Amino acid sequence: MPWPAPCPVAASPDASTAAARTLAWVDRAVIGLNLCPFARAVRVKNQIRCVVIDATDVEALLRALCDEAQRLMDTEPAQCETTLIVHPQVLTDFGDYNDFLDRVDALIEALELDGELQVASFHPDHRFADCDADDPG
Repeated sequence: MPWPAPCPVAASPDASTAAARTLAWVDRAVIGLNLCPFARAVRVKNQIRCVVIDATDVEALLRALCDEAQRLMDTEPAQCETTLIVHPQVLTDFGDYNDFLDRVDALIEALELDGELQVASFHPDHRFADCDADDPG
């Protein structure tokens, strides 16, 4: 089933490709495998903002996350209920990314958005403990 066009993203071709690949993965994995019971509804209603961040360090990524969290809180849910933040140039190592999530939780708490926003994290190299790299989960 084709989905509505994604919300606008960064204008560069690389950003458009990254956003398209991410949304295709959402369709295939998150929705297709029913990993998130809320994903299908917001995707069908085109309420997902997919933004590609050009950050090259974690501090810039945290600033972008802060901006996107505030944007999401300031936007009517009927327009955008979910934001996907794609950051292809930073935290490519899963261990570093996993460690970074503690800082994300602290940021959400510092912004007093805990209980308002829920961060669901995904990384292309994620795998459960004791699973082989090619194991889908």
